[in-house]
Amino acid sequence: MQILQNGRFAVSTWSLHRLLGAIYAYSPDPDKSAAPKEPYGPGAAALIDMPAALAARGIHRLEVCSFHLPSLEASYIGELRDAMAASNVLLQTLLVEDGDPSHPETAERDVRWMAEWIDIATALGAQKMRVIAGKQKPTEENLSRAARHLGWLGEQAEGSGVRVVVENWFDLLPSPVEMNWLLDRLDGKVGLNGDLGNWAAPAKYEGLADIMRRAEICHAKADYGVAGLDADDYRKCLEMCGRASYAGPFTLIYDSAFFPDEWDGILLQKAFIEDFLREAPTRLTA
Repeated sequence: MQILQNGRFAVSTWSLHRLLGAIYAYSPDPDKSAAPKEPYGPGAAALIDMPAALAARGIHRLEVCSFHLPSLEASYIGELRDAMAASNVLLQTLLVEDGDPSHPETAERDVRWMAEWIDIATALGAQKMRVIAGKQKPTEENLSRAARHLGWLGEQAEGSGVRVVVENWFDLLPSPVEMNWLLDRLDGKVGLNGDLGNWAAPAKYEGLADIMRRAEICHAKADYGVAGLDADDYRKCLEMCGRASYAGPFTLIYDSAFFPDEWDGILLQKAFIEDFLREAPTRLTA
């Protein structure tokens, strides 16, 4: 059995967006400002403290949303990398949260902006950089445009040590048909971050069983209702990962107000996956 470096679990800073507070909406659109905003409140912790907070909870992988970086200056990037090293936390993925490679008017501008993040991801020590594949409707023209620009982006990352990945997300990729078409056209230049929560049930289960065979990482998002975590849905999603022989890490995505303390939701999801693995150790084996 292969043991994944730094364990099987990661946490995205999105799962801690209320704790972190301010966001910085970096964008290729010159009319948008990256000045800090507080749509989720003022926050109570700083990003640079998250590696130690993760390590204290036995988690040693982190994903950072681009809008959670309070500065892109080399000095801050170096401090954040040092904080991760001090806590033995691996930066699994830098999540670039804007841009649209499928847009008929701004795709080239957006993908060139995305390419600028490769150097930032490299400086942070990130293994991967997740970008948005596209937000337009999945017409042949829009899919082809996205494939062309994403292929170029993947080529720009060659030799950097950073692997570009996309996600089954937004209108361009509503099903495995479009997802597989895009990955086939990219011919290995760009990988897949499979997300368990972006497609709607019940169709998503067979869809996940299809695409997770190609996934390198996984956003293990759980749904919540008035009674708490939707255990049936989460279990089915994990079963589909098993059917696909997915053996990579799980990024714990907590996106609910059910628990006032976001760590409670994150650790509940971690325990759920751990219990699932113990119940059937041959499933999801790394």
